[in-house]
Amino acid sequence: MKTRLTDCELISKVKSSDKRAFEALFIKYQPVLFRNVLFQIGDTDTAHDIVQETFIRVWEHRDSLNPQLSFLALLLKISKNLIKDMVKHKKVREKVHSLMASTKPDKIITPLEKLESTLLEERIIQIINENLPTRCKEIFILSRFEGLSNKEISEILNISKKTVENQITHALKILRKKLKI
Repeated sequence: MKTRLTDCELISKVKSSDKRAFEALFIKYQPVLFRNVLFQIGDTDTAHDIVQETFIRVWEHRDSLNPQLSFLALLLKISKNLIKDMVKHKKVREKVHSLMASTKPDKIITPLEKLESTLLEERIIQIINENLPTRCKEIFILSRFEGLSNKEISEILNISKKTVENQITHALKILRKKLKI
């Protein structure tokens, strides 16, 4: 295998069950996908599970891959669906647990500084998850948490650079408005 294959070439090889090409894509995209999933759900172990399941699904459906489409966009879409499924299952488990749970003592409160930091972080994540439209959220996370340029984001998601700029501006306005309490 060449030292520097394009994503298109790697995906074509993956379609032919080339494990080394799949490994190259995994190495390239796993860190970005992991950070994205972790940001959305806030749990390292679960984020690792979702990322692993995302790549398993890609491998299992490799014959239907389209080398012309963005591989990162595909990964983000699969992981987003896995997160939705996880949330649904979690809600069902919590409902069952609450019906069966007996009264338990409240958890011990951590020191004030840690609590304030945790609350702020949770609030920012909550604002992003609850108030930003899906595409806006994806663009904002790629920009602010993955450090991608507007041009890179536009190429990955197959949208105009102006759309990326508008979505980031929209996300920042929402964050500013919601954090002013």
